[in-house]
Amino acid sequence: MIDRAVRFYRKNFWTFVWIASPPIVVGTIISVVWTILGRQIFSAGASSDTGEMIFYYLFTWFGGLIIWLTETIATLTVMGGASRNFVRHLLFGEPVTFAETYRNVRTRLGALVVASIFISILIGFIGTMVFYFGIFIATVAIMIAVAAFSFSPFLTFIVSLSLGLTIFFGTGWLFFLVASRFVYVPQVMLVENQGVLAAVGRSASLASGNVKRLAALFIFSTVATYSALMLLYIPLGWYAYLNGVEILTFDADTIPAWYQIANQLVWQASFILLTPVWMIGLCLLYVDERVRHEGYDIELMAARQLGEIPAVPNQFVNPLQPALATANLQNPARKKDSSILGLN
Repeated sequence: MIDRAVRFYRKNFWTFVWIASPPIVVGTIISVVWTILGRQIFSAGASSDTGEMIFYYLFTWFGGLIIWLTETIATLTVMGGASRNFVRHLLFGEPVTFAETYRNVRTRLGALVVASIFISILIGFIGTMVFYFGIFIATVAIMIAVAAFSFSPFLTFIVSLSLGLTIFFGTGWLFFLVASRFVYVPQVMLVENQGVLAAVGRSASLASGNVKRLAALFIFSTVATYSALMLLYIPLGWYAYLNGVEILTFDADTIPAWYQIANQLVWQASFILLTPVWMIGLCLLYVDERVRHEGYDIELMAARQLGEIPAVPNQFVNPLQPALATANLQNPARKKDSSILGLN
């Protein structure tokens, strides 16, 4: 899956960079302005006033958190538009384009924003609860190990380390088990034309058995992101060091504004470069889950050869999920039939 995502990304590199750029570029501009504003407000006497320095870091931290959350919501929204474009590429061989992706986003913008906010807050809450639960369990387990094996410091270290790693991987698996139930909501909304609540239920039904692949995609994206950061941060750090900048300091006045802004730009640039991998990976996972559970590859082949599954009147329930739902469905009873059965 990761190999296919990377190859597809490499083949359409600049297209995906353009698709991922708008929300991140806007977030970068706001982040830079926020950093400059913080330095203007809290610069006077910041080196001698500890309270003002604390307020400065709280100001920048809170602003950075809000900006990051907004960028995440915007990125999830764009993912939905890209997923429909991606499925149309599979169906009809249409190219993945910036214009088509954002046209898809515009058709369901309100619902996508609501769903993205819901997913971001819910996964953030789940991640926080699982994190502190893991810390609590690990602390209790290590305390018990220390008390039980106090006669041997070496054995205490080995048992404590084993317990810590086991709990770490266990809590990580628990987080991905819960979070995986919500990752397909944007794809379901745009590809299957579902509402927010219906998309949540649909995503949960599709997500069984994908914990390992979602975790692998997350780990790969994280490692790739920080690798890109290191490639960009190391030259920046050396340049700052050669120019006498004290990087490891808590005094905001001793860090020049250009270095803080450059840090923001480096982070956002790596985010632009790596977001498409996550975007493509989730789309591939969504398609793969439908193939495994519903024979989606057969639906795609049939839709390519025979056209879309005809819509049925509202009083009937269609047992088949279309390969790609029409964005704006009309009531078939109001349309002029072109055949005896009313099928076009």
